[in-house]
Amino acid sequence: MVSLEQFLVSPDTPIREVVSRIDHNGEGIALVVDPERRLLGTVTDGDIRRAILSGTDLNLPIQTVVAQRTAPVRPQGLTVPVDTPAPEIIRLMNQFSIRHIPLLDNKGRIADLALLSNLIKQTDLPVTTVVMAGGYGTRLRPLTHKVPKPLLPVGKRSILELIIRQLKKAGIRDINISTHYKAEKITKHFGNGKAFGVDLHYINENQPLGTAGALGLMAPSSKPILVINGDVLSKVNLRAMLDFHQEHKADLTVAVQKYDVQVSYGVIETKGFLVEKLTEKPNYLYFINAGIYLLEPSIHSLIPKKQHFDMTDLIQKLLDTKRRVVSFPIREYWLDLGNHADYQKARNDLANGELES
Repeated sequence: MVSLEQFLVSPDTPIREVVSRIDHNGEGIALVVDPERRLLGTVTDGDIRRAILSGTDLNLPIQTVVAQRTAPVRPQGLTVPVDTPAPEIIRLMNQFSIRHIPLLDNKGRIADLALLSNLIKQTDLPVTTVVMAGGYGTRLRPLTHKVPKPLLPVGKRSILELIIRQLKKAGIRDINISTHYKAEKITKHFGNGKAFGVDLHYINENQPLGTAGALGLMAPSSKPILVINGDVLSKVNLRAMLDFHQEHKADLTVAVQKYDVQVSYGVIETKGFLVEKLTEKPNYLYFINAGIYLLEPSIHSLIPKKQHFDMTDLIQKLLDTKRRVVSFPIREYWLDLGNHADYQKARNDLANGELES
């Protein structure tokens, strides 16, 4: 049981410390209070990620995040008396699509925090999940000459088993795996998934269909579709990603990862032949595609059947038709095992405890 103290932070607490507090309490929220425990604002996991996208310095006080919020995606001032009956709290949570409501005493101070996870038994994550594991793994040759990349070992487990364990931990037990290259080795190793505590179903691509094409071989889903590349290891909070996706009413949410580029030279900006600016060894920040996606069920119909189609093609199609595409920044561990250096890093990360086996 997490104590109330694990949710309380002062306005001057650094954002970085609030992130640790949110991760520790496991409920995706912190309450910003004054010395008398009067509520000044709430900060959710989603608020932190929006701050990351806006380039906010995580060493600034959390009050910065509270002050920057101009158009909240949930009711910020919703509180109820501490003696409010549980059915009424659940009704409000359902009405506003929230998972937490602060409870106040008769002097307006924080007395407790109502959590949906305490009021209703947590169910499995309501998504249809697909792991894309059909690639050739050409950049990892010769290791992949006889073994498909998803079966390459990282410690005592394969890459794909680590992904399956992550999904199971997130409350996902029904998993589809798309296969092509040496598909029989994957199906033989994992079977129906019972030995790994999950139910596995296979989508075999007779020809390579790209990073989204395999979805066209599936029946339509009534739930959001979670797609993960089969060479991505991450500790990303998938429940937080689904919350973010739903908060922003996204048609597609793509997980993104910070990527810094340090230029080793002075950069000169010109207009024609005139020099307008000189920046010595600048650092540029980008967000790169992290290979994890959430799609609304309605998007499934846009994916052609039995044709090569990449996720980038789908995203561009959505952008061209003015559909809502949202980015979800990963602040947890993330690694794309695209080459030998990354594969070695995964093994090193496992050895030093950064990656769980």
